[in-house]
Amino acid sequence: MNEHAHDDHAGGHGSLRSYIIGFLLSVVLTVIPFWLVLGRPLESAEVAIFIIFALGAVQMVVHLHYFLHVSLKVDEGWQVMALLFTVLLLAIVLAGSLWVMFHLHENMMPAHEQIERIRNLP
Repeated sequence: MNEHAHDDHAGGHGSLRSYIIGFLLSVVLTVIPFWLVLGRPLESAEVAIFIIFALGAVQMVVHLHYFLHVSLKVDEGWQVMALLFTVLLLAIVLAGSLWVMFHLHENMMPAHEQIERIRNLP
């Protein structure tokens, strides 16, 4: 068998340097949210949550690029198309789940005070 038979797929694999860069970026992007939560350097919880979500999104991109080797060049963009479809499905599921959870109060059992009021009706 030819020694260079696997050279076609070598472009999709990362070097040790790229794995180390990805690992270090992942560690930094994990430590910062922990510091934000445990150290409480920010007055506003909303700003802290926004920063944590933003760093989470950046970490997903780091993982896709450095560990999963998803790029616009590989497989003529099919990986990116599959990724975008996955993101769309995830957005639909998350939006639907949040919509259901925020509207559950309309279909929940009445509160204890309402039950007592109903029991005391003439």
